[in-house]
Amino acid sequence: MANDKYTPLFDSKNIEIKSVDKVFSGFFKINKFTFRHNLFNGGQSNWVDREIFERGDAVGVLPYDPFEQKVVLIEQIRIGALASKESPWLLEVIAGMVDKENEDLEDVAKREAFEEADLNINTLTPMLSYLSSPGGTSERLYLYMGIVDSNGVGGVHGLEDENEDIKVHVLDVEHAFELLDSGVIDNAATVISLQWLRLNKQKIDAEPAKY
Repeated sequence: MANDKYTPLFDSKNIEIKSVDKVFSGFFKINKFTFRHNLFNGGQSNWVDREIFERGDAVGVLPYDPFEQKVVLIEQIRIGALASKESPWLLEVIAGMVDKENEDLEDVAKREAFEEADLNINTLTPMLSYLSSPGGTSERLYLYMGIVDSNGVGGVHGLEDENEDIKVHVLDVEHAFELLDSGVIDNAATVISLQWLRLNKQKIDAEPAKY
């Protein structure tokens, strides 16, 4: 009988790193790794060169009002979307970079919620974390849900010195799910966050004080 439990065959000890060279250092960094690794069929690979985009880790937060059945999303321009979307203004969860080594992730989420949406969130529930695109970047995103009172939330926010122009939207949660299903919302952190909420919504609504 086949064993269908997944256990990784290799770990980081099965990689030999020859060098890490700095290719670019600005607001973000690019490093070139030269490495080889164990092969599934035995032996070692050839030396492999890969450029890795080092942008650090990020934190996202989905504010949810279970009493009014609303979610808070933000809209801002994302120039990387210009190549594949008619409008590069995207609906997203609140998110920001981890600025310092060992910075508390919940502190980052609360800071970004205040800067981007003028929201004070006291309690956060971890949803999950994921690697955004591990073939090309080391970035890991950490996602949280925060219970909020959505009454009076809105406006345009963001930090002027970071050229942020962020519009806050308060949406019926079912409408947000419709935008997800139709592909209007198609950036990974927001897709994952709304899917998580849809999977967990019934128990959150039943006992929001637990969250």
